[in-house]
Formats: sequence, structure tokens, C-alpha cells
Amino acid sequence: MTDAPKPKRPQQVHTLLVEVGRKPGDGLPEGATGAGLLCYASGVDEAEAVRETVAILQQADLSVLEVTGHGTRAEREASGETIEPDEAALMDRALQENSVVVAVLTPYFD
Repeated sequence: MTDAPKPKRPQQVHTLLVEVGRKPGDGLPEGATGAGLLCYASGVDEAEAVRETVAILQQADLSVLEVTGHGTRAEREASGETIEPDEAALMDRALQENSVVVAVLTPYFD
């Protein structure tokens, strides 16, 4: 009895909002208490996209506190969101490079 290979699931781009705290050497502006990062990450599912994003941000000396998923491009469009061309280009890049693209970094100040 042979096991047929499982069909490969396609990569999708997931929109993630990542909250980070402070850590020595994190590169955030002086006086910032943390930051929010809007990321586009490829993965076969959201869990994989989150794992890859957290791993990459930790390598960049960022202290990841929380990750919130906002769906795939298809899910967002199905819910009525309009994906602007510049956002679509970043999503396409994440998919083509099988990577994480940090689109926006917003520092937090008290």
C-alpha cells in the first residue's frame, strides 16, 4: 500500500497587524513605547504566515507582543474591501518572494 502524495496547498498572502514592544537594539525611534506593523506574509494558512512573520521580526530584534490576522486578499475582497494598487503590489511581492513584507511601521508614543 502506497500513500499518495498530498496535493501541495497554494501559498496565499495574509494581512497581519503586529504589535511590538521595546527591546534594546530594536531600531524604533527614541521615546517610542512600541509600534504597530502592517505586514503581508505568504503562507499556506494564517498560522504559517504568523509563524514566519514572528520569526523574521524576532531576527530583526523586535519584541512581538501580538499578531492579529485580517484575512487573505481573497477574503478581504469577498468582504467588500477594495485593495488599492500599491497594496496589491506589496501583496504580489510577498507572494512572489514567499516572504514577509512590512508595509507600514507606526511607532507608538505615550
